[in-house]
Amino acid sequence: MLTNRIDAVIFDMDGILIDSEPVWQLAEYEVLAGLGLPIKPEDIHETVGFRIDMVVDYWYRRFPWDNYDNGAVAKQIVDGVVAHILAEGVPMKGVIEALDYCRAQGLKIGLATSSSWVIIDAVLDTLNIRDYFEAMESAEHLDYGKPHPEVYLKCADALGVPARHCLAVEDSFNGLIAARAATMQTLAIPPAHEREQARWAVAHVKADDLTALPQLLANQG
Repeated sequence: MLTNRIDAVIFDMDGILIDSEPVWQLAEYEVLAGLGLPIKPEDIHETVGFRIDMVVDYWYRRFPWDNYDNGAVAKQIVDGVVAHILAEGVPMKGVIEALDYCRAQGLKIGLATSSSWVIIDAVLDTLNIRDYFEAMESAEHLDYGKPHPEVYLKCADALGVPARHCLAVEDSFNGLIAARAATMQTLAIPPAHEREQARWAVAHVKADDLTALPQLLANQG
């Protein structure tokens, strides 16, 4: 349950606003396997929520390859994700209703994501939701990405709301840890195949999709 008053809602992006996590995982697997890494598709779950340069660095440390170029590998992955979003991107269940409810209640709305700005722009423009957000923060050029809380703290600061009065909405465990470390209230919406994992008890509230958000906010306090 929520334990603090909520004045702002800060959304993660991939897997919360748009069903892009499977696309990320496929793009990462294809590029990394193409480099000769001995990985399986399910191994990619280890880096869900990481910033893309951190993803590439993580796998390089596990399985070093010749002619390492983090930026080039990251760009290959990002280009594949952007192409899919522009061609087929649709909002996750309950997204528009949740954003409309937050706006109607006078709550500030923010975005805090590990994704790069080219991905953010593709998502916001494809879904036509840019105008809902009063603050948008990417971990792309920060010193640290999730699970470090920096991107959430910067978003709360940009909104002018103390972190403890923000609700962070996350689908990845790394993102959830970042939000908790930022002292935010948390709503976890795990992927279907992870919902029964005990680790999600770290969240204040867990739900199947964003249709739960209006009722959660209506019942606070």
